[in-house]
Amino acid sequence: MPRGQAGADPRDEPDAPGDKARAPRAGAVRLSPDGQLLVGPAARARAAPPSADARLLAIAGEHVRRLGHRQVTVVGVAAEAGMTHANVYRYFPSKTALVDAVAGRWLREVEAELAAIADAPDPADDKLERLLLALAALQREVLMGDPHLFAVHLDATVESRPIARRHRGRLRLLVERVIEEGLNAGAFALRDRERAIAFVFDASHRFIHPASVQLDAEVPRDLIETRFGAVIRAILRVLRTGTL
Repeated sequence: MPRGQAGADPRDEPDAPGDKARAPRAGAVRLSPDGQLLVGPAARARAAPPSADARLLAIAGEHVRRLGHRQVTVVGVAAEAGMTHANVYRYFPSKTALVDAVAGRWLREVEAELAAIADAPDPADDKLERLLLALAALQREVLMGDPHLFAVHLDATVESRPIARRHRGRLRLLVERVIEEGLNAGAFALRDRERAIAFVFDASHRFIHPASVQLDAEVPRDLIETRFGAVIRAILRVLRTGTL
């Protein structure tokens, strides 16, 4: 997340098309392949086909991973989906919106893992450390295992596209929640809460911004974790002593 933009409101942009699957019709009654009657949730789980935007998103995700986002075309995705490229624009207004939605699925998984850390019944200082380390590690894992997907995330962040702004805002809310918990428990002593939150992101920027993660791709993981661990200890010391 770019320095100085940690305060973005996660609600400043609507969710991208394809973020939510269309709900199937309530009370659906269907037959299973063996002729058994399926009612309600079973009918929806067994027989409801994926929505058009979900199919497009799945195809686009495969194209991004195989070709790289710069080589993905709306025409190619549409052809594999069995529709015209004009129909794709009913669900995604541009190629950028389509590939960003692919990255958005992964970012929501990242946010879910970080939220689980923030919600854990552990001391706030421990949770903040684990949250920051996990954010860095999850990005590094995708850079190593799915570099084309990471490239979408990097470009969206550098260009401050809507998907990146939403992600940045949600990260801020998680950090804010943990710091608030630390204040209430007496673990942290702050003069200015907003300055403290900004400090957390500024100090950790070197290890959690995707551009920096990419630059450190060849650095051994244990060395990155050692360096970042030292920075996190300094962050916690500032939060505990009320320097800010």
